[in-house]
Amino acid sequence: MRLVLASRNAHKLRELEELMRPHELEPLPPGIELPPETGTTFADNALIKGRATAAATGRLALGDDSGIEAAALGGAPGVFSARFAGDGAGDEENLAKLLRAVPPGSDPRVAYVCVLVYVEPGGEEIVTEGRCYGELTHEPRGDGGFGYDPAFVPADLDDGRTMAELSREEKDAISHRGRAARELKRRLGELEPGPPRLRGAFELGPRRR
Repeated sequence: MRLVLASRNAHKLRELEELMRPHELEPLPPGIELPPETGTTFADNALIKGRATAAATGRLALGDDSGIEAAALGGAPGVFSARFAGDGAGDEENLAKLLRAVPPGSDPRVAYVCVLVYVEPGGEEIVTEGRCYGELTHEPRGDGGFGYDPAFVPADLDDGRTMAELSREEKDAISHRGRAARELKRRLGELEPGPPRLRGAFELGPRRR
């Protein structure tokens, strides 16, 4: 099926184009303005964008909301990850603020979270969530990925590489977005009615030693 991505983030479009195959993604058409992300959860914001896109285009929509949660900050920046350093802030500014907020010696545990939503105009909605656990490093490394990737060391690997140092295939296999996409594709094959319940509590894996 063909889905319109409810985002103008070019990085997300490139990643999700690969992750959602064999389904095809299309960019948000020019002239469509997404509403403000006023939700308190990733699911809230993904649904806001997905529903607005489905209503405006009359087509199947894919909504995404994602970010990073830090144990030392009680789960922040969370839904504010993309604007942690203020409206209009870029990836480097957001990452720099997070590393200042979680200085060396603090609890380094972090989690990437992604919620994807499938929305039919006036009909079916499916919500899936993916998580990737890891730790922050104060020595950002790598030029791949985007966002907080240069300082995110995933717990799934034991070689100390950051998300920004992984190949696309390695990242897709363990990332929050990859996990959410695989679950969504499974659900699309079944088209079960109604969204599943998402975990509400902030959960992190054990700290690496």
